[in-house]
Formats: sequence, structure tokens, C-alpha cells
Amino acid sequence: MAEIAAEAPNSPEALESFRIKYLGSKGTVKALMEALRQVPNEQKREYGQLMNTLKQLAEDKYQALKTELDAQAELSAATQLDLSAPAEPLPIGSRHPVAVTMNRIVDIFSRMGFSVADGPEIEDDWHNFSAMNTPEDHPARDMQDTFYIVDVPKMLLRTHTSPVQARVMENRQPPIRIIAPGRVYRNETISTRSHCQFHQVEGLYIDENVSFADLKQTLLYFAQEMFGAPRIRLRPSFFPFTEPSAEMDIWLGTDTEKNYRLTKGTGWLEILGCGMVDPQVLENCGIDSTRYSGFAFGMGIERQALRLYEIGDIRLLFENDVRFLRQFASAM
Repeated sequence: MAEIAAEAPNSPEALESFRIKYLGSKGTVKALMEALRQVPNEQKREYGQLMNTLKQLAEDKYQALKTELDAQAELSAATQLDLSAPAEPLPIGSRHPVAVTMNRIVDIFSRMGFSVADGPEIEDDWHNFSAMNTPEDHPARDMQDTFYIVDVPKMLLRTHTSPVQARVMENRQPPIRIIAPGRVYRNETISTRSHCQFHQVEGLYIDENVSFADLKQTLLYFAQEMFGAPRIRLRPSFFPFTEPSAEMDIWLGTDTEKNYRLTKGTGWLEILGCGMVDPQVLENCGIDSTRYSGFAFGMGIERQALRLYEIGDIRLLFENDVRFLRQFASAM
């Protein structure tokens, strides 16, 4: 037994030799077991118990050594780096459908001479509201409730990208032709479909003799390039920063059940708001309203993505389900 306990094979070959030596068909334990018949009867019981103990000791020793050597082999295989082995393929990501839609909108307006302008998402009250002809007591603020900075009450998360327009007008004289895409924030918790954060793109064109006809032609070109819409419709509306103001619809028709349901049987689908820049907004930003005029428009990018990719629920855009997002990899 002492000899078995002293054995310490340190390789698979040595371990196999240990097994053959003690547990093989011609090993030590087998030979001692066969010698049992030569032992006097009065000693057979004691001898048999001793042989069973010896066999069990050899088997336990073999299993313990095998487990230890197997563990060492696995560790060695895991830590050994084969530089010649091919690398594991990495999944190729894709842009989010909202980002794809934003880039498509930017591309269309870039072809019309619009440049991209950017601004801070944490804004002051003046640029977000007051400069846009929305003073503190204006009811339109109720529709754009947002999140305010506790320590600085006049600082807030912007509710639209209009502050970018205000900052551009303050720092640049016409002609101005910009679009302002980006994230905006509103405190809307009345609906399970509402989101505190969404994306918007607004456009601004200011120059001498800019007319409503320029606005209409610009938006018609956008609708045709973005959706293939053959015509648009402008309906009177109200926005504090434009006068006159309008909602723009695109013609989808009612020839398919999908379009009939989407347009509620009218054939028209609203996609954005627009209008001529209110002269007071120009004056607020230091532009002479007697010399210059301009138009502005704005749209939610998520809404355009829903229409463009025929997505039925806006919540799918923000649930981060890879199975859903992977569908848009080919659209990049």
C-alpha cells in the first residue's frame, strides 16, 4: 500500500503504466487476488479484506491522478494561443433604422444646397422657447413640457431642434440654408407609446424674396425623393414661430388595403409641419425682417422610419431587439 501511495505519475503515459502495473490483467492486484486460494482457510477472510482495500486504494489513486491530469490538459489547451488558427468571425453590426432614415433625409436636402447644423441638447429657455416666439405665458409650451435642470431652472433639455436655427441666425447673416437633425426631449407620460426622447430634423431657409412657393417646391422634391409621392397637400395650421403655417400631407392613394387603413380612407398621410418664418422670430435673432424672409419645416424622424420601412409599432425602434434590428442590415 505504501508503494501505491508513493506513486506520482505526471503524464498520461506514466498514468497508463501505473494502471497496468497495479490494475491490469497481469498486475499486482490481480496476482495477489489469485493467490487467495493458497492461503489457509482461517486466514482467507483477513487476506480477502486486505486485498479489497488494496484494490480500492489503487483504483482511487488512479481516478484521482486521471482527474488531475485531465484538468491540467484542459487548462493548457485553454491558455495556449495558436497564432496560426483562424480568428473567430465577428458579427457585423448595422445602423439603426432611425439613423438610416436621418441620413437619407440629410442626403436629400444636401442635394438642394442645405448644410447640416448642430447645437447643444441642454438648452436655455431663450433659445428653446422665447426666441421662437413662445414666451413663458404662451399655451404652446404646454404641448412641449420638458425636463429642467434643478440647479439652473432656465436650462432644459431641448424640445425641438429649433434652438439650432436660433443660434445659426444669431451668428450668421442670410443667406441661410440649413437643416438641424438630432435628439429632442419631452416629458410625455400620458401614453404607453410616448417616449421621453425622440429624433427630429428641422430645416430653415432665409434670403431675400423667399416665398411660400419656394417652400412648397422644396417639400415636393423631398416627398418625391423620400417616398416617391406624386404630389403633396398643404393644410393651414398653427405654429408660434411661423406665419402662415401648414401641415404637409403626401398622397398615397387608397388602391391598397394598407394605404386605405394608413390614411383612414382619405389617401393622404401627414408627415411634417412647415411655414414662413414669423418676422418676430427674425427680429429676435437679429435679422432684418423688412429685408429678409424665409421658411422653416420640421418632422419626427421616427415617424418617417415607420412609413419608410412599414413598421407597425414605434416601440419596436427602442426595444433593442437584435432580431428586429438585424432586418435593416441590408438597408445600410
